[in-house]
Amino acid sequence: MVAAVRVQGAGSGQRVLLLLHGMGATGDVWAGWRPLLARHWPGRWLAPDLPGHGGSAPLAHYSFDSVAATIAALLNPDDRLVVLGHSFGGVVGLALAGGTRALTVEAVIGLGIKVAWSDRELAKAQALAGRPVTWFASRDEAAGRYLRMSGLAGLLGPDDPTVDAGLREEDGTWRLSLDPAAFGVGAPDMPALLRSVGAPVLLARGEHDPMVTDDQLAELAAPTRTLPGLGHNAHVEDPDAVLRLLDPYR
Repeated sequence: MVAAVRVQGAGSGQRVLLLLHGMGATGDVWAGWRPLLARHWPGRWLAPDLPGHGGSAPLAHYSFDSVAATIAALLNPDDRLVVLGHSFGGVVGLALAGGTRALTVEAVIGLGIKVAWSDRELAKAQALAGRPVTWFASRDEAAGRYLRMSGLAGLLGPDDPTVDAGLREEDGTWRLSLDPAAFGVGAPDMPALLRSVGAPVLLARGEHDPMVTDDQLAELAAPTRTLPGLGHNAHVEDPDAVLRLLDPYR
């Protein structure tokens, strides 16, 4: 049974730009892209909430492949895909493009993917995956936690409409819509993922992204790009700059 997925999109045609958000965020993080895509993207675009995020159903088990399989079920084999994924979403994009899925992927751009993990970082992620859902007395408290968890603190305010999809209210109390178990996905095997993808791959990062360095990306067998002046959520900080990464694939 395929998990239910909340997805936003617009445009027409078989040329599809698939926008995949990072861990803890939702498809609404691409809201600032809507007017740009209406002018500059020659086809459709889709921005799903990944499983266990926003309005999408959780999975019984999280792996990059299980998340990618859920997203693949949304797509038509006749679609010609360009995938732009941020962080966790970038790894999902590589998993989607690799393997034996009957999809035509023309390019994958991975933005801000964390490619090196310490034992301590993996242990912390597993601890987060095992925690129960935290409930908050007010929306403001929950919104503050959502912004910190998704890395959007300082980029969006708690009242920004983008935050709404990341929250859930029940009986006057609030929680994040994120399923904590999603943190248990583990570290990606980047060399294996890159070998599995037959399409062109570009690995990009913001110059000030603390999650990944130029040297770490340089160790991988893929073209790389550093975006001056930007951080981990470069696609929110400067949509135009990140959109230009798509120029060769329009």
